[in-house]
Amino acid sequence: MAVFTEVSESQAAQLMQSLNLGELTELRGIEGGIENTNYFATTTEGAYVLTLFERLTQEQLPFYLFLMKHLAGRGIPVPNPAANRDGDILHTVSGKPAAVVNKLAGKSQLQPQAVHCAAVGDMLARMHLAGADYNRSQPNLRGLPWWNETVPVVLPYLHDAQAALLRSELAYQNHIAASSAYAALPRGPVHADLFRDNVMFDGEQLTGFFDFYFAGVDTWLFDLAVCLNDWCIDLATGLHDAPRAQAMLQAYMAVRPLSAAERALLPALLRAGALRFWISRLWDYHLPREASMLTPHDPTHFERVLRGRIAQAVTL
Repeated sequence: MAVFTEVSESQAAQLMQSLNLGELTELRGIEGGIENTNYFATTTEGAYVLTLFERLTQEQLPFYLFLMKHLAGRGIPVPNPAANRDGDILHTVSGKPAAVVNKLAGKSQLQPQAVHCAAVGDMLARMHLAGADYNRSQPNLRGLPWWNETVPVVLPYLHDAQAALLRSELAYQNHIAASSAYAALPRGPVHADLFRDNVMFDGEQLTGFFDFYFAGVDTWLFDLAVCLNDWCIDLATGLHDAPRAQAMLQAYMAVRPLSAAERALLPALLRAGALRFWISRLWDYHLPREASMLTPHDPTHFERVLRGRIAQAVTL
């Protein structure tokens, strides 16, 4: 989350009134993240998050917003976009498409233990099953085609060893994606960015998943791999944390057992998850956009994670 487009209190107040969410009492920009403009908006009725979409289009956004509504209706704890009196959940603020969702209770657990990882695994599996019959489709916009487009753009910023790793891993992932085993992987709507700061907890109780604006239709295994690469590693070194990973995998599989193809391709998809975020962080770091509150993430973190996943495959 960041602030690329400034929103005045009067603009926010007018929007909140149109959504029947009460009188605005506070508007505060949110620092962190890199994609959209985000504000906490507090009203006499409650606490909300106002998001202005800086890259996603009016045509793309219904997939994300109605996915959240679909999941909320199935009992998954996710933000529920607010509608105006005409039933519209996609709005316009400062010339940008915008949405308002309820602010989830709790706080992010940035130093998770096995119990937190198990809660994420359990709810992730429930979310996948709940989204299986969602009637809209949109590809993961940061999937393999985007990797193939973006790698040539970031390669000039890397030293020789990094460039060689990036090229070889991209070739490997293209090979995996062309395989019959990959084609057999179950798929559906995925969050695709379910890091520690996109999940809320109250103590050990998971209270919600949020920030669905990288979601798309992809393999459920990729979604699980992204979680394992953030929740179940040592942040300082990027090394695998087996007890936390075991807790997440066991909880996930208790709800949705993994297929034989998924078990076989878990090591490859863990590498894919690391590659995806290494590429995007290289892009954000070396080709940043202007924003009043923007701190790009360190790309070398996911380079370390990728090297670790290559050096030591995680198997079930």
